[in-house]
Amino acid sequence: MHIPLLSSFFLSPFDSLHALSNQFVYALYASTTSLFSHATTSNISPANGEYLLGLGIADITGPVVETNMMGYASLAQTDTGLHMRQRARAFIVAESATPSERILFVNADIAMGDSGVRRALLAALAEEYGNTTYHAGNVALSGTHQHSGVGGYLENLLPQVTSKGLHPQSFAAIVDGVVLAVRRAHQSLAPGNLSFGTGRVEGGSRNRSPTAYLANPPEERARYTDRGGDEGDQEWEMSVLKFGGAADDDDGRGFLSFFGVHGTSIYENNTLISGDNKGMAAYLYEASVEPHAMPGNTTYVAGFVQGTVGDTSPNTLGAFCESPGKPYDGLPCVANSSTCGGRAQECHGRGPFFAADAYGWKSNEEIGRRQEGAVRGILHGTRMGKVTGSVRSAHAYVDMSRYEFVLRNGTKVRTCPAAMGFSFAGGTTDGPGAFDFTQGDNKTSQNPFWELVKVFITPAPSKEQIECQHPKPILLNTGYAHKPYEWAPSTVDMQIFRVGNFVILVIPGEPTTMAGRRIREAVRAQLISSGILGEDAHVVVAGTANTYAHYVTTREEYAVQRYEGASTLYGPYTLEAYIDKYTSLVPFLADGAPSSGEKPPSDPAPKEQISKAISMQTGVKFDAAPFGKHFGQAVQDVRTTAPYRAGETVFARFVGANPRASRFHNNLRLEGTFLAVDRLDSGVWVMVRSDSHPSTIYQWERVSTILGTSSVNISWTIENDTPAGTYRLRYFGDSKPLAGAISAFVGSSSDFTVVAQ
Repeated sequence: MHIPLLSSFFLSPFDSLHALSNQFVYALYASTTSLFSHATTSNISPANGEYLLGLGIADITGPVVETNMMGYASLAQTDTGLHMRQRARAFIVAESATPSERILFVNADIAMGDSGVRRALLAALAEEYGNTTYHAGNVALSGTHQHSGVGGYLENLLPQVTSKGLHPQSFAAIVDGVVLAVRRAHQSLAPGNLSFGTGRVEGGSRNRSPTAYLANPPEERARYTDRGGDEGDQEWEMSVLKFGGAADDDDGRGFLSFFGVHGTSIYENNTLISGDNKGMAAYLYEASVEPHAMPGNTTYVAGFVQGTVGDTSPNTLGAFCESPGKPYDGLPCVANSSTCGGRAQECHGRGPFFAADAYGWKSNEEIGRRQEGAVRGILHGTRMGKVTGSVRSAHAYVDMSRYEFVLRNGTKVRTCPAAMGFSFAGGTTDGPGAFDFTQGDNKTSQNPFWELVKVFITPAPSKEQIECQHPKPILLNTGYAHKPYEWAPSTVDMQIFRVGNFVILVIPGEPTTMAGRRIREAVRAQLISSGILGEDAHVVVAGTANTYAHYVTTREEYAVQRYEGASTLYGPYTLEAYIDKYTSLVPFLADGAPSSGEKPPSDPAPKEQISKAISMQTGVKFDAAPFGKHFGQAVQDVRTTAPYRAGETVFARFVGANPRASRFHNNLRLEGTFLAVDRLDSGVWVMVRSDSHPSTIYQWERVSTILGTSSVNISWTIENDTPAGTYRLRYFGDSKPLAGAISAFVGSSSDFTVVAQ
């Protein structure tokens, strides 16, 4: 995630923001459905590789217009429409005899997991299933870390800044959608088997901070030279956990795949909501298994989980200067600072098809396709290892602001209250920062002006904090910023899932490539030395999960202070603290651990912040149609004088209404669509495309704020395999009058013809 310096504070001073704050309490999402009874199949035993498996998918797309997007944290990136809907995918693995011996893993098309969202999710699940089925110990909420989704849902202040606070619609859409995905997974619980395999995602990512990676010991780096990249600084291995059914085939019922690559294929100039490369990969795989189902309506569930994502980039061609008229235009950026002419703003990463379009759409599809292809190769072309053994989970809350522990050499160390360094504001080659900040500089504050300004944003760091965070020069002392509520998390979720010999480390942040290797190897070694698992133990990382605690680097990378090191909140010993705590959770994964009733030592859960949250987004006042026109009327129609062919784009503009509606009375068309492409089949119109297909675009545009008028553009780029026939575009909207109830309407284009190639 990239958050440039808090430019919104200079647009809206902190005191004004505080004065404008208003309190609202979020609802704990109670269900109206009755409790589902637990499936009972006493003949199923994890010892021989048979489990109860459940999979479900649901829509979590929040307001697709007038909301700041999450990931790049750019004030200018306010959404104007929809490319593809965001989904949550839920996966349950359970033993049959004891309900507590199960795990629930949710993979959501959001930038990152969040404590507030997870808290509301757990409350909703407790309402529906009781307190012992799904709880803090066995539920993981992981984000794909895409940077093209709806923002405003995280509970800490810093990631809310560019979103102008919390957006209740975004928050509720995610929670409600995840609950629905879990409900569907729970209802689908059925006997099945698990297996896993590994393979390579060739060219699926590159390291965006290679100079920091090279600071790691040469002998350690030499162990990974075959993993990807000339220096082994890329982790191209993908692990896949396959969910098999009673009548098993190569694809099974679905899968969880683990591979680290940033969700920054679609560039910062995009304003259409999308799932980026992992959302694209999931769509591609699910559509290949059930080609006639609408996206989101498949029974097959493809989970593309984020891995050791910290220093990865999908912009695989590298970073170059986009500096027209300057001598360095088109040349690689300066390596350690990622600058062009001394500035970060002109240095941009390039995806595999960067020249194809201005927004990264083609590159996004390609990186998604490479991941989808890797899964297909693993499931269809490799020998999968059978998963057998117990289902266990271990979880603890850990106060990372002052976690004390002993290193292997006997030195007592501790972590620090959270802080962001100057290089954090420099951004990355995926999304450069603002002003004159650059990466890789820990010797100076870079600009005396910011030394003065920063104390007006967060409290000045104490001598103790400066020494603790050394060599990071502190820009934002977020661990000491508590007003109007917490700027950054102090307490994080640490969690491990064990399914037989397959172990998932659920990480509350973004570990770099080498940091991920170290923690995986340490936990695996502990599992084996403890006698819990043998040499067949397989350990994977699921990143940006449960709590968003920013980055995790090695101490060597931290010393370089590129973006990742500057964004490692808790100081140079952050990784070692994670390793210390995660290895301490290992004994609780043993076969007999749950029966003892003992839980891992845990700090208190973090205090909720949602009830204190600020929201500066105003609701929609009203919608109106221009004089003499009506909602849904096509004011620019499709072409009817000549047929369309594959590769052409069909376009129509309609009299529109704001899809965001109002704060508490909205219709986000969750589980539905804002548009349809219909084909006439034997005299009956059949929907063949929705707003979740990558070939369609829904875009809203305000015409007049005063008059309340707006327009909606709908387009469809015809795919190569489209059948010849008669088609139409439809637009589904909801209008809010000055007084009265919101009403739905439907607009339609004229019929048009598509001919065969």
